Amino acid sequence: MKITFKRIRRGFTLIELSIAVLMGMAAGAMVLALFNQQLAFLKMYKAQNFLTDEAPIINMYVSRLVGRAERFSLHDSADDANSTDIDATLDDSPALLLDFRQPDGTVRSATLAYENHALSYHDVQSGDQWVISRAPSDVIFSMSEGVLRMTIIGPKKERITYSGTMQQ
Repeated sequence: MKITFKRIRRGFTLIELSIAVLMGMAAGAMVLALFNQQLAFLKMYKAQNFLTDEAPIINMYVSRLVGRAERFSLHDSADDANSTDIDATLDDSPALLLDFRQPDGTVRSATLAYENHALSYHDVQSGDQWVISRAPSDVIFSMSEGVLRMTIIGPKKERITYSGTMQQ
C-alpha cells in the first residue's frame, strides 16, 4: 500500500510575497511624493502671504483715508508733516499729510507715515495713533503727473504700487 501525503498549502509563495511588498512600496512612494508636493505648495503659499493677506487690507485702509481727504502733501517724516513750519516736498517721501474738511467747515489733519518699521495713521489734532501694518519693509509716497502713488515693498521684496487722484 502506498501512502500519499496530501500537502496542505499555507502562506504565500515567494513571488506573491514579492509582489505584495513591491505594491506596498509603490503606494508608500506615491504618498511620500504627494506629501512633499503639498509641503512645497504650502511653502510657496506662505511666501506670498503678504500679497494675499496683508496688501489688500493696507489698500482698503489707505484708499478710504485718501479718498475722503480734501488735499494731501508729501513730507520727509511724520514730524515734518505735523509741523506747520516745514514746507511740503515733491520728492519721494515716507510721510503723507491729509487734510479732511469737517461738517462745521474746519479742517482736520492726519498723517500716514512709514516709521519704525510700521505704516501708521496719526490724527494731528487728537493725537490718536494706530498702526495699519507692520508687514511692509518700506513704504514710499510719491507724485507723478498729479497722481498720488504709494509703493509698498513687502518682506520678500515684493513691490506693489497703488495710484489714485483726489475726488472732486
